[in-house]
Amino acid sequence: MAIAKAERLMNLALCLLGTRRPLSKRELRGSIEAYMEAGNDESFNRMFERDKDDLRELGLVIETVENLEGEIGYLARRDSNTLPPVSLDAEEAAALGLAAKVWQQARLAGAASGALQKLRAGGMPEAEDPYEGRHSAIEPRIPVHEAAFEPLMLACRDRRPVVFDYRKSNAARPETRQVEPWALECWRGHWYLAGFDRDRGAERVFRLSRITGKVRSRAGAYTAEVPDVVTVRETVAEWAGDITDRTALIRLRAGAGYPLRARATVVREGADGWDELEIPYGHGLDAWLVEFGPDVVVVEPADLRADVVDRLRAVAKG
Repeated sequence: MAIAKAERLMNLALCLLGTRRPLSKRELRGSIEAYMEAGNDESFNRMFERDKDDLRELGLVIETVENLEGEIGYLARRDSNTLPPVSLDAEEAAALGLAAKVWQQARLAGAASGALQKLRAGGMPEAEDPYEGRHSAIEPRIPVHEAAFEPLMLACRDRRPVVFDYRKSNAARPETRQVEPWALECWRGHWYLAGFDRDRGAERVFRLSRITGKVRSRAGAYTAEVPDVVTVRETVAEWAGDITDRTALIRLRAGAGYPLRARATVVREGADGWDELEIPYGHGLDAWLVEFGPDVVVVEPADLRADVVDRLRAVAKG
């Protein structure tokens, strides 16, 4: 079974690398013996999807292309799958090895391991782990609890549009969003997706914990240009509320809201059981203040106060 699968994967890789145009599933099934022997279409489709995912995990860049008739085709361009000479010193190799250990999910761990193998095949030196034995109790990890993370990560990698249901913090019900995903960013312990919202015709940032149900892939090419990594991170920072240009004045119940107190630039203790805080004000502060419920009252600005009241009313309506 293992030999048969390895041969099947090799044949599929050679077909995808050897074509100048995208090959459909129908053409691939007629070109690879193992696929021709599949009992029915359902068995073939399951086998092909597994093989395609395995090749991508091994590092092969497989593009999905839709032709004018709406048929989906696949190809692996040689220029996208040619590894240039790798020139890394021992410290850089150790840093990459440490980065590969960050992911704790099995799928991501496999992808990271495959990436290291590909780099070593290109000449990256073997390096000892600088933390081995000295800091064995410390293990770097990036936790991911949202079910939407993996399908969105793969969609970002393969440049595939997606559809999902998203519930805003001030909405009682989720709405369907059609998005061209750009990148996933972890910001202050929360994962965000940055991308182009097709229905709104503009860039948007989505917090993964507010995505409900399954993430569904869609065929077709992107309609908007993908910005560079730095621009995407700045967009996420702005939507997460870390880019501020104003100051909000709030009243906070004594003994409550310690995260707000840590962020405040000014704290004035009150004699009536309420303190006054001045907090840098940017996008997303209204959603954060709602989480503190009756312990927070917004004094100014008026638009922030109105946004908080609207969100609380939406929550009260269920």
